[in-house]
Amino acid sequence: MTPIEVLFERPGRSPSFAIPGALAEAYGGDFGLPRPLLFANFVSSIDGVVALPGPVESGRIVSGGSEPDRFVMALLRACADAVVIGAGTFRHANGAHWRAEDAYPSAANLFSDLRKHLGLRPQPRLVVVTASGKIDPAQPALRDALIATTLAGEARLRGALPAGARIVVLGSGLASLIEAHHSQGLQSVLTEGGPTLVGQFVEEGLLDELFLTVSPKLFGRSSDDGRKSLVDGHLRAARDLELVSARRHESHLFLRYARKRGYRE
Repeated sequence: MTPIEVLFERPGRSPSFAIPGALAEAYGGDFGLPRPLLFANFVSSIDGVVALPGPVESGRIVSGGSEPDRFVMALLRACADAVVIGAGTFRHANGAHWRAEDAYPSAANLFSDLRKHLGLRPQPRLVVVTASGKIDPAQPALRDALIATTLAGEARLRGALPAGARIVVLGSGLASLIEAHHSQGLQSVLTEGGPTLVGQFVEEGLLDELFLTVSPKLFGRSSDDGRKSLVDGHLRAARDLELVSARRHESHLFLRYARKRGYRE
């Protein structure tokens, strides 16, 4: 992969991790995340489509199989204490584990070294958010996962999950889930969606940063066609973000945004 080109970098906005040289070369410079942090990663078409209908994993289709997009996905996973996904994302990515090496296998050793350097456990904890509990408990990714659900979901899954999985019953919002992560020392929390879950995080004022790959594709949308944008659902008020960095690889753009002051007010 040829290196990602830096177009803009806001000075002093984020700390640096001193990531391994080969990773820094590929990314176009060093990388870092403030802590604590809830951050999202998505790939979107130019016309804003991030999810397609049907039993498909939309990311590869929307990105066009972009290697740099997979690299950035892996880098973000490698820096995360936990990866939070919704039930729809879990079901569509059948057999996935949400590990850095799954997204970008050729740099698996480098991502492992980075996690050691950051003092993180070998793999991020997978967290699956499901109101109904209608997920396949036999999926290998659940062996060390946390399932955040309702009382009804807990009743459905009780006794069916692998021995290493844990269930937490959520209250009326997602803030308790993030607080529970922080109380366990899980400060850097990545969400890869889907759009409904991210919409909830945004509505509750919890999302701190957004990494967005803009793919040079157009899909088009019509009412009720099942194609979703980044945030699924209506927000009670608009949220303002500021651009932290912009990168380019051929016709793909890699944008990083952070919430502006007052986002949670």
